[in-house]
Amino acid sequence: MKKLRSLFIGVIAIILLLTLALTQLNKKANTSTNVLNIYNWGDYIDPELLKKFEKEYGYKVNYETFDSNEAMEAKIKQGGTAYDITIPSEYMIQKMKKENLLEPLDHNKIKGLNNLDPRFLNQAFDQNNRYSVPYFWGTLGIVYNDQMIAPDKIQHWNDLWRPELKNNVMLIDGAREVLGLSLNSLGYSLNTKNKQQLEQATRKLSGLTGNVKAIVADEIKMYMINNESAVAVTFSGVAADMMAQNKHLHYVIPPEGSNLWFDNIVIPKTVKNRKGAYDFINFMLKPENAKQNAEYIGYATPNKKARALLPKSVSNDPQFYPDDQTLKHLEVYQDLGPKYLGIYNDLYLEFKMYRK
Repeated sequence: MKKLRSLFIGVIAIILLLTLALTQLNKKANTSTNVLNIYNWGDYIDPELLKKFEKEYGYKVNYETFDSNEAMEAKIKQGGTAYDITIPSEYMIQKMKKENLLEPLDHNKIKGLNNLDPRFLNQAFDQNNRYSVPYFWGTLGIVYNDQMIAPDKIQHWNDLWRPELKNNVMLIDGAREVLGLSLNSLGYSLNTKNKQQLEQATRKLSGLTGNVKAIVADEIKMYMINNESAVAVTFSGVAADMMAQNKHLHYVIPPEGSNLWFDNIVIPKTVKNRKGAYDFINFMLKPENAKQNAEYIGYATPNKKARALLPKSVSNDPQFYPDDQTLKHLEVYQDLGPKYLGIYNDLYLEFKMYRK
């Protein structure tokens, strides 16, 4: 009798353990559809919007960040994490399409594309927005401190070579950006594959070394806010943040040309929660959410209805919302392919080594 009772208790225990295991498995299965994994640049969305999205749609957001397009691409390629959303730049979207790392978008599931400015749709890097939805856009330009240099002395890329700017120019740390400003100053394309033009641009950069105080990344913002340099080459959103904290700083886009960049939302091949991905895209396309995000980040929104909600002092500022005439002189970075990307990186490294 005792043996039978022990056997019975053992069977009950096994049943309970199996039930518990199945419950946990079901919970995990259900949870996977309620989790949205977002992979984005650091500090590139208002945290309050993530909370609002979770509350409205019932998802738990896992938010991870990257510091370069290349780092993001490598992580997506590895496929270890099931990212549902990521936000690459235009040339990387081109590259990821070629590598079959992106899911084509079902436009029937997207609500709010008509909120976007048509100028920022159907770009060459993603015709008909088959793979991407605009998130932010901006320019590369020059920030100057009016206490250290007169406005009329710093309107063009060539002004960076002025002798009075010795040890007073900060450069953003990027091969395409630094080589690009030299190429533009010579009247060449940012996407040139002409070796003579690239070598000429590099030689010209060697003459800038005496003026370069530092080549930095995020630190450029605090240097300029603290009046530690007269001039900096940086992106429009970073410039907006600087200017908000120092009234003596101003931003100009050299009229001879510069970079026009786009960051777009895509659904990578690692996606597990497709419904959640489309819900997030639709959420970010709502004008009130895009407006809130633009105010937090400081970059220009491609959402024309969101722009209409912004203060006129922001939405009408030509430094950050340049007119069509200015846009005509700007270029979007193209995917140069590994060979020429390597050439750009090598020439940039040569410039940095020469500085030392």
